[in-house]
Amino acid sequence: MTLYFPRRKFVLYGSATFATSLLLKACKSNQSTTPTVSSGEGFKIAIALPGAISDKAWNQSGYEGLTLAKQKLGAEVAYLEQVAQADQTEALTDFARKGYNLIFAHGGQFDAAIEQVAAQFPNTFFVGVNGNNKGENIASLRIDHLQGGYLCGIIGAAMTKSNKLAYIAGQEFPATQEEVRGFQLGAKSVKPNIQITSTFLGDWNDVAKAKEATLALISSGADVIYQWLDSASPAVLQAASDKGVYAFGNTKDQLDVAPKAVLTSAVKRLDIAIAYLAELAKQKQLKGQIYSIGLERKDILYLGQFGSAVPQTVKQNALKVQQEIVDKKIIFENCQEAGKNTRCVKKA
Repeated sequence: MTLYFPRRKFVLYGSATFATSLLLKACKSNQSTTPTVSSGEGFKIAIALPGAISDKAWNQSGYEGLTLAKQKLGAEVAYLEQVAQADQTEALTDFARKGYNLIFAHGGQFDAAIEQVAAQFPNTFFVGVNGNNKGENIASLRIDHLQGGYLCGIIGAAMTKSNKLAYIAGQEFPATQEEVRGFQLGAKSVKPNIQITSTFLGDWNDVAKAKEATLALISSGADVIYQWLDSASPAVLQAASDKGVYAFGNTKDQLDVAPKAVLTSAVKRLDIAIAYLAELAKQKQLKGQIYSIGLERKDILYLGQFGSAVPQTVKQNALKVQQEIVDKKIIFENCQEAGKNTRCVKKA
């Protein structure tokens, strides 16, 4: 059962009865959230999400990870969706005060809040999904977005006619920088002179802004667009379809959103990754480090269904390169480029 409130609340319920609720800061908008808790056997897991669990993208994958952890571990779980940046510290603090053993913050934008709150609750373990923190009671879960981006770059370069590709994301931080870097490396491995433009909207869910940015990129000549957005991702894919250009899905397999436009998707099974770290935590084996998961975990990071527009030769080459990365015939080493720390391709 789900309850909706005009103010953000933390709602507890067990297998049969409702418990008390903890009122969080009133939302500045009219949007409400649906925090929920289910009963378990002593081990308690919570997740704070920046967007809606129905976005069929990033936030839904985080919620599904919590659900999978509950199923596998018999844990008591809670979630809080649509947590604004100004409310992050309060949301994490409330979970910690309620005695949750493991708290996931679903997005790199939570890094500062995790650092602040974790110091106050040394017996609670905090995990930043896409984060860049580590400490005594802090870990980060990172999908290797560069590897997924590299494969999409190879496909995009093979499909473009204008030699202009574009990347759209909600915010610029290490994970999105990593992904666009991979996209650039993959594309340039096929066509060294190809152009890649990146745009960061400042919002993951603004449909109008996403559509406007997509149409602007298409007007500038881009005919393949790689997007990483949440609720706004369908706007990019549908705009690409309407204009007869190609695009990539992200996080979820998004071929069905715009079958004529989507070439494939960089599928990131964050549900499996989150449940994996939750299992480590329950076994008291979770460490204060950055857990980076790449293509070697074929159940977590992989290419989704291919669109009908993708020639068999392009598909086969992408899958061949994917296996070469798994086999470490292609590796990505730390390097410096233009005075900045990044990663570069090295072939064995």
